[in-house]
Amino acid sequence: MTTPDPNGPAVSLANLVKRFGDFTAVDRVTLEVKRGEIFGFLGPNGAGKSTTIRILCGLLAPTSGSAKVDGFDVATESEEIKKRIGYMSQKFSLYDDLTVKENIEFFAGVYGVPKAKFPARLDFVLKMADLEDKVDTLTRQLSGGWKQRLALGCAILHEPPILFLDEPTSGVDPIARRGFWELIYQLSAAGHTIFVTTHYMDEAEYCHRIALMYAGRTIAVGSPEELKESLGNEHLLNVETSDLLESLALLVGHDGILDAAVFGGGLHVKVAEAASGMEEIRGLLGRGGIQVHTLEQIAPSMEDVFVSLIEREERAAA
Repeated sequence: MTTPDPNGPAVSLANLVKRFGDFTAVDRVTLEVKRGEIFGFLGPNGAGKSTTIRILCGLLAPTSGSAKVDGFDVATESEEIKKRIGYMSQKFSLYDDLTVKENIEFFAGVYGVPKAKFPARLDFVLKMADLEDKVDTLTRQLSGGWKQRLALGCAILHEPPILFLDEPTSGVDPIARRGFWELIYQLSAAGHTIFVTTHYMDEAEYCHRIALMYAGRTIAVGSPEELKESLGNEHLLNVETSDLLESLALLVGHDGILDAAVFGGGLHVKVAEAASGMEEIRGLLGRGGIQVHTLEQIAPSMEDVFVSLIEREERAAA
């Protein structure tokens, strides 16, 4: 049996492929996740994130390529992998007719937590998830945010070194999402490796490194700062006007305007040079009879980065 290398990567994939008939869900993905890292898998629904997670958890067999978790091969040592990971899906996998404590007891049995250790693990999970005053509450009576915390607690009962969180904040409110990420940081600081998938672009900012996934492929890997720098010489402007859609129509396709898109209550406009680009935008909109309320250079968000990288992929494919 493989012996985990404490200095090796927590997760490694090499040319990983998963096909379902003629459909390729995961297309030659290669990457490594360092131990103790919060690694984000970012992309839209259907990009292949969840399929990759299920392969890494030993729930799906890869079509080709290789993947290792804690040094164990997903194709031949999946049972060893299951002992060393915690898995939390977006469905939370909880039993609504059981109380908080009963759910924790059930998953302790599933994960093989020794009876002698259970009281200490129960106490840890209740404190970590702030569920001490809800221990006898039926799970169906919990809000989405509390269920989320309970599901995370159940996933770490057996003290796994590696956690896979598949869309863990889907369907919960922004305050619960923020609180959940505070728990993730605590677990990372305690030495856990966290591999998390999300389609919320703002959550990428919380990760140490990110893989952007699109159409089954990883199109970029790096820290949030590195990915923002990958936009190169493009400059991003925030534009707010008296007529949003007419402004967009005037700017799209015009020389000097690399791209323009609606973002919230304004436009995000990419230009090659900030000062001349702002001057050109004012001229174009002024001649169109549109008042400019805000025109300023801003730092790109992860959503801006992701859209730009997808556009590059599609231009290259075309």
